[in-house]
Amino acid sequence: MSLQTQVMDAMKTAMKSKDVQALEALRAVKSALLLAQTATGSKEEISEEEEIKILQKQVKQRKDSAAIYKQQEREDLAAPELAQAAIIEQFLPKQLSAEEVAKVVDAIIAETGADSMKDMGKVMGMANGKLAGKADGKTISSVVKDRLS
Repeated sequence: MSLQTQVMDAMKTAMKSKDVQALEALRAVKSALLLAQTATGSKEEISEEEEIKILQKQVKQRKDSAAIYKQQEREDLAAPELAQAAIIEQFLPKQLSAEEVAKVVDAIIAETGADSMKDMGKVMGMANGKLAGKADGKTISSVVKDRLS
């Protein structure tokens, strides 16, 4: 089942249960997916990697907004943003823990022979490729820095 179909099914469920938070988040996801699909000018489905990137971007936007609201002591605005992020995260693949990311990064370092911070770009490129959608960039970057320094 494609991601768009899953989102539509979840939207129907949210409409029936009158869940405003879920409906708003799912409509934003649907809109972002449609924009990405029509941006290329084709009617073809977008790839799974692109779908995951779009969902990650949606989650990041909501978490960033929530952080700003919390800095301004606006919990009434931060809570809905975090709730929407949690709803969108349900459609993402399970995120790897820092230990699991470290194992992959160690394998990449051994494979490339990286031994200093000069090699960080090479290691990050390979790690981002292997861990796309499974871990966020901040986690990958911090593990790579720890291993190379």
